Amino acid sequence: MTNDSLLDAQATLESMTPVIYERFLDAIAIGRWPNGDALTAEQKETCLQAIIFYEAKHIPAEQRTGYVPPKTTPCDDEQPLSWKK
Repeated sequence: MTNDSLLDAQATLESMTPVIYERFLDAIAIGRWPNGDALTAEQKETCLQAIIFYEAKHIPAEQRTGYVPPKTTPCDDEQPLSWKK
């Protein structure tokens, strides 16, 4: 990827609207565009990257895709696992 294409991609991401963000979320969720065409593997990857970028700039951390809240207590390795009994 050339420096110019990186700048173009950055500008495109910077101009992403909430409507486009929602369409990308829907497309990823159902695997299709609004017109019914299936997403290719490359389109899925691109949509996911755009979603992550958008969320990092506009969505609170606890509402982002894939958010896992921090643990309030550390894991206790001394407790036996129920499936190991």
